Amino acid sequence: MIPQLLRYEDIGILLLRIMAGVIFISSGWSHVKSPAERSKKIGMSKGFTMFLGTAEIAGSVGIMFGVLTQIAALALIVLMLGAIQKKIAVWHTGFWGKDGYGWHYDLMLIVMCLVIVFTDGGRYVLLR
Repeated sequence: MIPQLLRYEDIGILLLRIMAGVIFISSGWSHVKSPAERSKKIGMSKGFTMFLGTAEIAGSVGIMFGVLTQIAALALIVLMLGAIQKKIAVWHTGFWGKDGYGWHYDLMLIVMCLVIVFTDGGRYVLLR
């Protein structure tokens, strides 16, 4: 429709990577910063909560800076599938959830990561 915008495709993918990375790094940081508190909230052990936080931070750094971007995005997808499973099967949270805390947010992050996987992060990456 507007072919002139196609030349900015890689910038759009970079912005998508940065936004997804910011979301994941803030989530991961909350797990690492207060693992005891977060573990109670999500119903996991303190050690597993630390692992989740570390994995989210590592994955977010990977997608933001373009380091093994596809692997980082796939790892984040696995984490989000686990979050969706917990929300649906354990907490019985609906798509929108109570007060907007449903699994629609997690699904959106999965789709963002799928775009990163399918495009290999675009042109602006450090290490493929």
